[in-house]
Amino acid sequence: MCRYILRRLLSMTPILFGVSVVICLILRLVPGDPARLVAGLDATQEDVKIIRSSLGLDRPLPVQYLAWLGNVFRGDLGRSTRTHRPVTQELGLALPATVELTLCPTVVAVLIGVTAGTTAAVRRNSFFDCGSMVVAQLGVCTPSFWLGLMLMLVFAVKLDLFPITGRGGLENLVLPAVTLGTDAAAIIARVTRSSMLEVLGMHYIRTAHAKGLSERAVVLRHAVKNALIPVITVIGLEFGYLLAGAVVTETVFAYPGVGWLLVEAIGFRDYPVIQGALLLLAMQFALVNLVVDALCAVVDPRISYG
Repeated sequence: MCRYILRRLLSMTPILFGVSVVICLILRLVPGDPARLVAGLDATQEDVKIIRSSLGLDRPLPVQYLAWLGNVFRGDLGRSTRTHRPVTQELGLALPATVELTLCPTVVAVLIGVTAGTTAAVRRNSFFDCGSMVVAQLGVCTPSFWLGLMLMLVFAVKLDLFPITGRGGLENLVLPAVTLGTDAAAIIARVTRSSMLEVLGMHYIRTAHAKGLSERAVVLRHAVKNALIPVITVIGLEFGYLLAGAVVTETVFAYPGVGWLLVEAIGFRDYPVIQGALLLLAMQFALVNLVVDALCAVVDPRISYG
């Protein structure tokens, strides 16, 4: 397992390198001049030229990329052209908010999704099964930005139960967490139901029933554990998607996380912050996939990463 983890960590290097190249190229295709935005509307062409030179934007693109990449290997992601603070400091301030906003809906989504999916599989073709899958389908189809706006309209504007924007106590986390977790809970419920139905049809489940074990014991001791492998994979993928999907939710609720920082940086053409934030999101997703593979091996000893 240790060798496998080491190989996976080493294989992340070319992946992150490719991501960084794509990010650098796409940023230069986006309209807008960072030097002009930094200089202001009243600045002369000479002022803009001086700022462009100080930012290194007058150099060829390959030279800019190699200089940035060399700084990344030294742990320096550059300085924000908007706040003039180190990018690592900007990300360090925003990352805890994104992790908080991602972990809470993930935990709730797992509890709701696994419970609903397991119950629906055990009570196949029942009213609960049909109803929960209809709700799950609606959850999958509902856009997160629309759901966030509707939750704000009902629970913040009409009922005045929760604050609309910002980060503070638990009340500030409820609406963004529900917005993020709805889609994840729906997908986890559908996958759990499908995996449980497959396991419940196995011979050893019928053998356990023939031995006189109760339905609860059969489901909890035998069925759930063997149905967890695809569920864990989906949970890991959803956690990665939530980290990226937090960009939309943080924008809707003005939640000061990495997503909100990224959107602001795009508006100001803050290249160092954009490149650092996107590289961080890519690294998080790769690490989540690695953790998921390790968890699958722990849950099912038959899985071997030789």
